[in-house]
Amino acid sequence: MILDDALLNELEARAMQSPRLRMNLNLHDSLEAKAQRLLNALEPGTVIPIHRHRHTAETYAVLRGRMFVVFYDSMGGAVERFLLDPKAGKYGIHIPAGQWHSVEVIDPSVILEVKDGPYMPLQPEDTLD
Repeated sequence: MILDDALLNELEARAMQSPRLRMNLNLHDSLEAKAQRLLNALEPGTVIPIHRHRHTAETYAVLRGRMFVVFYDSMGGAVERFLLDPKAGKYGIHIPAGQWHSVEVIDPSVILEVKDGPYMPLQPEDTLD
C-alpha cells in the first residue's frame, strides 16, 4: 500500500462524512498485533476526550494539516500545548505511557499513529470528563 495523496484524500473525505469527524485506516493485520499502526484523519470539530494509555506510549507523525496535542494533569487541567504543523517543521510527538492527552484539530489533518499492541479499549479510569 502506497501512502499517497489519493489515499489521504479518500480517508479525509470519509472523515468529513463521519458523525465523529474522524476516520482511521488500520495498517496492522489484527487488533492482536504487537504494533498498532494506523492512519487517522481528523477534521476540525472532532471531539477526542482527554485520555491516557497506561500500558503504551503513543507516537503521532502529521502527514498533513495542523493540530494541537494537549497534555493534561490528572484533574483535567492543561499543562502543555504542542502545535504540530509539518509546514512549520513540527512533524510529530511522542506521548509517554500514562500521559493524559487530547488533540485540537485546526485544519483537516491526517496522522500516522503508532502504539504498542494488542489493542486495548480505553477503560473508564482512562478518560476524564
